[in-house]
Amino acid sequence: MENKRLMSIDVLRGFDMLMIIFADRFFYSLNEASQTKFTQSMANQFSHPEWFGFHFYDIIMPLFLFVVGVVIPFSLGRRVDEVGSKLQLYPHLIKRFTILFALGWIVQGNLLHFDINKFQIFSNTLQAIAVGYLFACIAYIHLNKTARYVFFVLCLIVYSVLLEYAPVPGLGKSLVLPDKNIALYIDHYVFGQFDDGYQYTWLLSGLGFTATTLSGLFAGEILRSGLSSKTILKQLMLCGLLAIVVALLLNIWHPVVKKIWTSTFVLLTSGISFIFLAGFYWIIDVKGHTKWAFLLKVIGVNAITAYVLSHIIDFSDISKQVLFGLEQFTGRYYEPLTVVAGSGLLYLILWYMYKNQTYIKI
Repeated sequence: MENKRLMSIDVLRGFDMLMIIFADRFFYSLNEASQTKFTQSMANQFSHPEWFGFHFYDIIMPLFLFVVGVVIPFSLGRRVDEVGSKLQLYPHLIKRFTILFALGWIVQGNLLHFDINKFQIFSNTLQAIAVGYLFACIAYIHLNKTARYVFFVLCLIVYSVLLEYAPVPGLGKSLVLPDKNIALYIDHYVFGQFDDGYQYTWLLSGLGFTATTLSGLFAGEILRSGLSSKTILKQLMLCGLLAIVVALLLNIWHPVVKKIWTSTFVLLTSGISFIFLAGFYWIIDVKGHTKWAFLLKVIGVNAITAYVLSHIIDFSDISKQVLFGLEQFTGRYYEPLTVVAGSGLLYLILWYMYKNQTYIKI
């Protein structure tokens, strides 16, 4: 298992990316067009709740971080054993961290506006990945397995205690509420005018990003363990179910909130991610049902490229230049049609890259 590339990881990454680059915008535009109870329900599931609660779309960003963690034991495992000094691994880690952070500035940090008043330092999924990846790798390099689990638990405990009990200047005790929590106060204080200005938090939430990536790392260690596929599947499912149960129990005291990435949110989404991985692993790598997965694999092997392109190029707008004559026939369904067509244009680019074995890795 150690030397075998698991197709399920690429396909799961592709599934996650498809949700990001297509599903939310499609279901929103479809609901705008049809206004049925079903489309309203789907559009609601592909949007984030105002604060408390959990929608399907809330799993997408954590799953991205989780899959990044899954790959760490495969990409670093042998190198950790072979290098003379573990410090030799740091140039690559720092390079990847820096590139991901810079891409985050391009995608959502308004870097390309070339206007300092619009610039945001920390406001994007790629930057959350950068933080989670860096600290999860450091933990993998320097800590044994038991210590990594302790580190994971400490991240969750420290973050939850701070959110529940830390004093917030001018407000009193921190509360897991909008504009009343220590995580948001720290972001506003540190970033100042470069803060993203929303209820999402980033700096202190780095503890949660790290824990989410570590949960993926634990899953990757299970996959790489050399155990039988049946045992691997059982362990993945057990970890997933346990994390979900613990999250739901702790939710009574410390609620699940995506915007500030609470510790219960980490546990719930990590549990769901474990189960997703188990399902993809069983269907694809164990049972060998791979034909259906090709579409997702094409996206998954160039996921970062897909993410960046989808955010800096409006492919739906480009498709309107080609399909403008159809608006008179499709009416209000023209918008969802252009979302599908635009996603198709992006997919053609990714398919061409896959066909020519062009993989942009960071």
